[in-house]
Amino acid sequence: MTSPRTTDTPAIEARGLVKHFGSTRAVDGVDLVVPTGSVYGVLGPNGAGKTTTVRMLATLLRPDAGSAQVFGHDVVAEPVAVRSLVGVTGQYASVDEDLSARENLIIFARLLGKSRAQTRTIASDLLEEFGLEEAANRPLNEFSGGMRRRLDLAASLIAAPPLLFLDEPTTGLDPRTRAQMWETIRRLVSEGSTVLLTTQYLDEADQLADRIAVIDRGVVIADGTADELKDSVGINTLQVRPMSPSDCIAALEIVERVTGEKGSLSPEAGRVTVPLARPDAVSDVMTALVAADIAIRELSVAKPSLDEVFMTITGKPADGTESGSATESEEDAA
Repeated sequence: MTSPRTTDTPAIEARGLVKHFGSTRAVDGVDLVVPTGSVYGVLGPNGAGKTTTVRMLATLLRPDAGSAQVFGHDVVAEPVAVRSLVGVTGQYASVDEDLSARENLIIFARLLGKSRAQTRTIASDLLEEFGLEEAANRPLNEFSGGMRRRLDLAASLIAAPPLLFLDEPTTGLDPRTRAQMWETIRRLVSEGSTVLLTTQYLDEADQLADRIAVIDRGVVIADGTADELKDSVGINTLQVRPMSPSDCIAALEIVERVTGEKGSLSPEAGRVTVPLARPDAVSDVMTALVAADIAIRELSVAKPSLDEVFMTITGKPADGTESGSATESEEDAA
């Protein structure tokens, strides 16, 4: 059998996935195509259906309608084959509270069929990679939430699965540990793995994801690269900071005249901002400012942020609640 890492078969192909919890339609026809060897980000407000979608793709929930394949294997008809190809890290650590970090990793490795010698090596390597060597033999009730998250991800990597589902993996982590986790994810993909990442950290999706899907009310409402999504909600902006704040008004008049757009002035920041419909207008603005003898401290072109994309598309911030979706308790009960 050809390794899924070396074929053109998508890692995930889902069509029309639907899941109900009682009268609530938590997932309402989700379509996803995740290329092999990529990081695919899934964004959405709380309760949007992200976790339910992941659980269906990982064979932990049975879809009520639609279909999904993982490396060509149907999640309903071939669940055993799918489970052999995936690793799952959920929003909450699944480690055993009565064991140390090292004991948890050793038991997981043994359950996956690794030899005693292999388990010791695997456990030591993972503890080092996730910065848990010093705490390796401590009881987990002494672990912080971030340490538990790192241990949970370490456990999911023991089998080196070609597809890894990371459901909000950096929730509760400090910035330094989040950055370490990002490096681990990049390494996994560079070695051939595929990652489906759900997150509410928009900078995380911007940093890691090759493509991003935005889910709201159980439906994919946008899909594309970060740049494509940014381009879809508005044009770039040109920002100009004169060397002297007293030149701001004159600079604003010049920028508006050259670009033909209505700009704005931030006196506190000493900055002029204007929509940039034509990229070639930048050189025209510079020429006009130089001709007016206005010295420039800074000139930059900025795309809309993913925060602005998310607010525009969903009408709410990334951590906003979403009415009408399954609650966590409903999903857990399933």
